[in-house]
Amino acid sequence: MSKQRILVLGAGRMAEAIFAGLLRTQREYIEEIVVANRSDKSRLHELQEQYGVTVTTDWREHVRSADTVLLAMPPQNHRDVLRELAPHLQGQLVVTVAAGIGIGLLEDLLPARTPVAWVMPNTAAGIGESISLYTCGQHVGPEQRDVLQMILAGIGEAAECTEQQVHDLTAITGSAPAFLYAFAEELEAAAQSYGVTPATARKLVAQMIYGSAAMLRAGSDPAELRDGVTTPGGATAAGLRVMEERGFSDMMQDAVRATNARARYMANE
Repeated sequence: MSKQRILVLGAGRMAEAIFAGLLRTQREYIEEIVVANRSDKSRLHELQEQYGVTVTTDWREHVRSADTVLLAMPPQNHRDVLRELAPHLQGQLVVTVAAGIGIGLLEDLLPARTPVAWVMPNTAAGIGESISLYTCGQHVGPEQRDVLQMILAGIGEAAECTEQQVHDLTAITGSAPAFLYAFAEELEAAAQSYGVTPATARKLVAQMIYGSAAMLRAGSDPAELRDGVTTPGGATAAGLRVMEERGFSDMMQDAVRATNARARYMANE
């Protein structure tokens, strides 16, 4: 794979996580990274100082020299940006990381035969531990797939899905970390109510989650792991019974459906 020139439209946390991951793990394949943001010059200066990337407030002058264009702005901004981008494209790979933005929208608004891909990372991309879903358009060739794999490798692990699956699984991989953090907040609050310090509560909860996740990652079935903690008629069973009585399962499924519906709505605004 030849060295890549990557143009990043957006300068937020996800954009930073992606190009920082590339520079950390794939630098030998990077010719240049250009980061564009029209409204926040101080943010661009900060990124330039920290990472040595090229920055600009006018991305149009960099499109033709780019091999890949990464769209890292909010979903509601995509339609206008795609229409503005279209006249400048000459076969570059265009990748979006916005929730709700499918391959169909990219292919509809960009020139015919433009290679496009949709990646849904999560915030763990910032430490190289994302699980990213992705799907490719019909005109993505082998070399462009290699570029996409390079981008994904810089932020963690990835799974290729259909476009519909990326829509449906957005809540599971992209938004569910927020559900987990809300769970952690409540456990920390409970710990503090028994007299431990906030720092100790954080340590207890963080290590519990880390260890539990490690057991899941090792391949254990979550139902079997739950049963391994739960003695019939015991203390854990009493807590699980409260969760069941309060409709925990229905609550989680409703949260997934609401997240996916909102992502679709925002993309179509």
